[in-house]
Amino acid sequence: MTTSAQTAAKKSAPVLSPGLILLMAVATGLAAASNYYAQPLLETIARAFHLSVNQAGFIVTTAQLGYAFGLLFLVPLGDMFERRTMIVVMTLLSAAGLLITANSTSITMMLIGTALTGLFSVVAQVLVPLAATLAEPERRGKIVGMIMSGLLLGILLARTVAGLLASLGGWRTVYWVASVLMVVMALVLWRALPRHKQETHLNYLQLMKSIFTLFFFTPVLRTRALLGMFVFANFSIIWTSMAFLLAGPNFGYSEGVIGLFGLVGAAGALAATRAGHLADKGKAHLTTTGGLILLLLSWIAIVYGQHSVISLIIGIIVLDLCVQGVHITNQSVIYKSMPEARNRLTAGYMTTYFIGGAVGSLVSASAFEMAGWNGVCAAGAAFCLINLVIWLFGHKHKIA
Repeated sequence: MTTSAQTAAKKSAPVLSPGLILLMAVATGLAAASNYYAQPLLETIARAFHLSVNQAGFIVTTAQLGYAFGLLFLVPLGDMFERRTMIVVMTLLSAAGLLITANSTSITMMLIGTALTGLFSVVAQVLVPLAATLAEPERRGKIVGMIMSGLLLGILLARTVAGLLASLGGWRTVYWVASVLMVVMALVLWRALPRHKQETHLNYLQLMKSIFTLFFFTPVLRTRALLGMFVFANFSIIWTSMAFLLAGPNFGYSEGVIGLFGLVGAAGALAATRAGHLADKGKAHLTTTGGLILLLLSWIAIVYGQHSVISLIIGIIVLDLCVQGVHITNQSVIYKSMPEARNRLTAGYMTTYFIGGAVGSLVSASAFEMAGWNGVCAAGAAFCLINLVIWLFGHKHKIA
């Protein structure tokens, strides 16, 4: 390509304005939040449908399964189809799932709505690689960090918002409001997002096969995915069992107060946006090493948090800062490695990431039942040590 042609192409390329970046961050946050509104409402929903605690818990499991299927089977389509249209359609379908849940007259109907919402809420994982594609190379890490902070804020603040809305108008109000917001967001995204289609000659089956091929034959993706899996396991370990600690005899906090701890985690998530900027400057190794070491040290404050709420808050902030910082760095590194396959990279990376979250939740619940808060913290620290070994091995063999 000639210099003049390159200049013309650069001028015609869509530019991510600050307003568009903010819009995409809010959109990812709303989409991610859709999967977490039920968590603080399970007791209320159980009473409404005369469910046991275990039956109500299956609502959360259904959301997770729907999200897992979406990650694996829908996100790769971003490498085939025009992304703006795909994003808008998925956002509307997620809104439809929320609407079904809001009108549920049985647990079966609610599970259908929940599964539909979970399946299409992975639109957030189509927005992230789109932002990485549209961003200038020197700003890519920073922008990915801002979008991912929106996603994590959505996850953390969903509990607080759900509790507030439910107290004002009942649990169905949460889903009514959420569905309206998603429809409005779809319309705004249709107006604001540029059209963009990734050029690929692969059909759907070839795309699916290439995800596994990329994972097994791309060492950087594999190493970063394993790091992501264990850092998100840490996130799930603390957030799964923390409500038991805070509602227990040491603190005796109400559900409303417990929900406010999501704001503490949000502070850590916002602080992590700097990690993407450092990755842009070639300091991905520094942010990863520092993040993993601090993540391990955060459990010292967290274990003492069973006696001191200040210590617990400090530990939560540091842990969420490190989890988000390493996650942003991981995505910045893998997006840089293969620009033409960003949606497939996202599918492979985020599926592994999600598995870590699910495993972390299971481990956390078992650890708390067997050994209380000390058991939870021991599990978190053990996962941190495993992650440091993975990172040192990857760095030693120059595959990270």
